[in-house]
Amino acid sequence: MTELIATTPGLYPLPDWAKDELSELKGHQKGDLISGDEGPEVVDAYDRARSEVVDAQADAGLDRVVEGQLRWDDMLAHPLTVHENVETGGIVRYYDNNNFYRDPQVRGELTPSGDVAAELAAVDTDALQAVLPGPYSLADLATDEYYGDEADFLDAVAEFLAGEVDAFPSHETLFLLEPSLVENAPTDDANERASAAIDAVADATDADVVVHTYWGAIPEKTYAHLMDADVDAIGFDFVTDADASLYNINEYGTKDQVAMGLVDGQNTLVESPETIRDRVEWVDENTHTDFERTYVTSNTELFYLPVNKFEDKLEALGDAAALAEVDA
Repeated sequence: MTELIATTPGLYPLPDWAKDELSELKGHQKGDLISGDEGPEVVDAYDRARSEVVDAQADAGLDRVVEGQLRWDDMLAHPLTVHENVETGGIVRYYDNNNFYRDPQVRGELTPSGDVAAELAAVDTDALQAVLPGPYSLADLATDEYYGDEADFLDAVAEFLAGEVDAFPSHETLFLLEPSLVENAPTDDANERASAAIDAVADATDADVVVHTYWGAIPEKTYAHLMDADVDAIGFDFVTDADASLYNINEYGTKDQVAMGLVDGQNTLVESPETIRDRVEWVDENTHTDFERTYVTSNTELFYLPVNKFEDKLEALGDAAALAEVDA
């Protein structure tokens, strides 16, 4: 039977106490956003909040534990916004939704910073899952004021992320989040470059690599090229567009492992463990594929949710994987 791995794709909501404490420490102005050189009181608050969300995952029985990315001021752009050669511009909308980020304007060479590695090093677990934006999405969201060529910029972002991964502590899994493959898919001649950029990041780790996509299904041509990437699994958003995701799998195949986004990361309705398990079985039955491993996860990050709903969804994911083990 398929091995089920309960996990999540990263960014969590700050605990309520941490929001209040950090609001007092940091204020609300642009100059008080995370820059990588926070004072000891701010660092301590994030450390305590990180410990809380790591414990919540362990209590919920998740098989992979993420750091929580509580320092991130946005979903994906953080690795660039804290870089010394990047200036942050105005507030930009993420795709076609009500989330925003600071425009990272790259004005110098993207050398590795070690920022994310330091976050991961603070987590004491043998089940660590690292999470990063994928190179295509990060390049798509950023503004290039240095490299001057779209292909060169994508290569530079991929090399930068690979350097970040190279500094990571030991980890079991790496999730690369690539919503831009759905929301702003590469043009015909850029599909191969996007796949090669993902390869460059994946090559930097010996861990299993999952390219997780969401907010819809990947366009066919882009998906076919993504299948050429040397990664262990592709993640599908079965909440937003299950039919098109199934079509891609059945028409073009997929990897021996898969990530199923089955829990709605943006809706406070908490799915029962039985519902999640049924959705896993539904995908299996409709793809006629015997996956070696299935990552059972939310479709998007969970930071959209109130803390109590976020914790309930963690428990539902952990219980769903446990139910499957009992049934086996």
